Amino acid sequence: MTKKEITAKAVEILKKRYPDAICSLQYSDPFQLLIAVRLSAQCTDARVNIVTPALFTAFPTAEKMAQADVTDIEKYIKSCGLYKTKAKDLKGIGQMLTENYGGIVPDTIEELTKLPGVGRKTANLVCGDIYGKPAVVTDTHFIRITNRLGLVSTKDPFKVEKEMRKLLPPDESNDFCHRAVLFGRDTCIAQRPKCEDCVLNEICKKQGVKK
Repeated sequence: MTKKEITAKAVEILKKRYPDAICSLQYSDPFQLLIAVRLSAQCTDARVNIVTPALFTAFPTAEKMAQADVTDIEKYIKSCGLYKTKAKDLKGIGQMLTENYGGIVPDTIEELTKLPGVGRKTANLVCGDIYGKPAVVTDTHFIRITNRLGLVSTKDPFKVEKEMRKLLPPDESNDFCHRAVLFGRDTCIAQRPKCEDCVLNEICKKQGVKK
């Protein structure tokens, strides 16, 4: 099978396994998703979902976040890890959104990555989930799974994104990324992959998998 054929098969299989391809972060508007994704770096989505309700009650808009003291933001996100850096970024995001974008979250990767602490992974997620644009979110699960399937041979997020954009149907790419995360959490686990229960066995090259 070609890489394109393997990709198409993986899309089909994971769509059946996870019909509801949704982001596990909880949010009610573009600003909240952007902030939640920034907080999720080196932190579980479950932990972020515990922290954000109080954070968004205190700072519901970009303008309110921009006006906040960094130390006040820190109090709400301390359990997320790297909280001092994240607090500075959150305030910076609020300031830039307010001053440069009228409080509106931009809809392009180029503009989003100008925001403090926002990389291509976050930008892709926002573009895909909020604005419905073709997106490839290269989180650790996605990178691991695409390598094991033999679709890519690099762990560099940008290179993985670039290669997978060539292979994934644009209208399936964003949902496939969400499904890959779910699959990576319950089956294709980093250190203990459940190969015997894997729905992708027929197309998996098992690259780097420890039996």
